[in-house]
Amino acid sequence: MKIDIKFGTDGWRGIIAEDFTFANVRHCAQSMAEHLKETGTADNGLVIGYDTRYASDRFAVAVSEVIAANGIKTYLCSNATPTPVISFGVANRKAAGAVIITASHNPPEWNGFKIKAATGSSAPHEVESSIESRLPNIIRRGTTQRIPLDEGLANGLIQYIDLYPAYVEHINNLVDVKNIRKAGFKVAVDSMFGAGSGYLKSIISGGRTKIYEIHGEHNPLFPGLRPEPIPPHLSQLSEYIKENYAVVGFATDGDADRIGVVDEQGNPLNALQLFALLALYWLEVRKERGALIKTVATTNMIDKLGKLFDVPVYVTPVGFKHVAPKMMEENALIGGEESSGFGFRGHVPERDGILSALCFLDLMVSLNKTPSQLVEYLYKTVGPHYYKRTDLTFPPADRAYLIDRLSKAKPDDFTNKALIETGTADGFRFLMEDESWLLVRFSGTEPLLRIYAESESTTQTDDLLSQARKIMGV
Repeated sequence: MKIDIKFGTDGWRGIIAEDFTFANVRHCAQSMAEHLKETGTADNGLVIGYDTRYASDRFAVAVSEVIAANGIKTYLCSNATPTPVISFGVANRKAAGAVIITASHNPPEWNGFKIKAATGSSAPHEVESSIESRLPNIIRRGTTQRIPLDEGLANGLIQYIDLYPAYVEHINNLVDVKNIRKAGFKVAVDSMFGAGSGYLKSIISGGRTKIYEIHGEHNPLFPGLRPEPIPPHLSQLSEYIKENYAVVGFATDGDADRIGVVDEQGNPLNALQLFALLALYWLEVRKERGALIKTVATTNMIDKLGKLFDVPVYVTPVGFKHVAPKMMEENALIGGEESSGFGFRGHVPERDGILSALCFLDLMVSLNKTPSQLVEYLYKTVGPHYYKRTDLTFPPADRAYLIDRLSKAKPDDFTNKALIETGTADGFRFLMEDESWLLVRFSGTEPLLRIYAESESTTQTDDLLSQARKIMGV
C-alpha cells in the first residue's frame, strides 16, 4: 500500500486512524531523528508536546520512544500544552526544536505532526522538505527504532517536563499582569476544549478581575464547535458575554496560538481590527518603536500606523512561517496575519494567543476603554476600515481557467477607483487610490479560492467581493 505523507504549513496533518496512524507518526519521528543527527543538532535534545485531541498524548509518547531510541534526549510534556508555551520552552531550553502533536483549528477527526525550529518558530521549508524526503526510504526499509517509554525514562533519554512555570514568569515580564488583576474586569474565555484551557484564568487570578471559562474541560470531540476562533465560531462566547455582562471575551484555538476577541456587546472583532489594536498598544501605550510585519492579506491600517509613528512596515506572503523570519531579520515590534495569529518582540517569533489576550487587556486598562470603544478610537486614528473574506470551492480542473481570468482582469472590472498598485507575489492583489484593496488567492493544498477585501465601507467591501466572483464566474 502506498503511503503518501506530505508536509505543508506547520508540518503534516491527517485523519486519525486513516493516514494519521501510530505507524506513520513513528515514521515521521524516525525521519526527524535522522535529520537532527545529520545536521549536528541532536545533542540539544528535542521537546515533544501535544494538545487535547483524541490520542494526542499517546501519539506524543510514540514520538518520544522513537526519538529516544535514536539516542536523542527527549523532553516530553507532562500534560497537554499550548503551542506557544512549547515554542517558548524550546528557546528557553536551547533545544534543537520540537514536535507537537496537534491539528490546531482543524475538525476533531484530524491530528498533526507540527515541527518547531530551535528559535521556537515554525520549521523552515528546507527542514520540512528534508524530513519529508526521507520518509519513502524509511517506510520501505521498515527500520523505525523504538524503545518503551519506561525504559527511556529509566535511562534518562526521556524526561517529563512542565513548561508552564517558566512561560508564566516570562509573560509576567512582558505585560503588567498586576494591573490587569486590579482592573476589576469580568472576562469570558472560550478555550474551545483546547490546550489553552485554564491558562488565562491561572495567569490573571488573584485580584479583582475575574475569569469565567467555557469549554475548558477535556473533550476531543469539540462538541458543538470547531476550535477556530473566527467570528462564525464565536456565537456561544457572544451569548455568554451578553447573558453574563462580561466586558470582553477571548477564544483560543485548539493549540492556543491564535486568538479571537468579542466585545462587551457580544460582537466579534475581526482579525484585522485586532492586529491594528495590538500594534497600537505597543506603539502608543508601550511607547516602543520597531518594524511592523504583515502579510499581503492583512490591513492597510498597519501601513497607516507605520506612517503615524514613523516605523517601517514590511509585507510577506500569507502564513506565519513567512512572518517569523522577517520579524527576526528586522527585530520587529509585532508580526501578524489574517488568521488572528500575532507574535511580539521580546518573545519567541511565533504566534501566541495567550500573550495576545493579555496585551489586549493591558490596552483596555491603559486607555480605560471597552473593546468597542477601542475600535472607535482606532478608527479615529487611522480612519474606518471594513474587511471581509469569502472562501469558495471550485472543480480542480478549473484552476488554470480561473488563474487566466484573473491575470487578464482590468482594475475597472472591480471598481471605478483608480488602481495604484498590483501584486502577484502571493495571489492577485489590487490596491486602489482610496486604499481599498482586493486579494484573490488559491489554496496550495485543496481546491479552495479565498477572496479578501478591505475598504472604508461595508457596502464597498461587499461590492469588491461580488465583482471578483462575477469576473471569475464563481
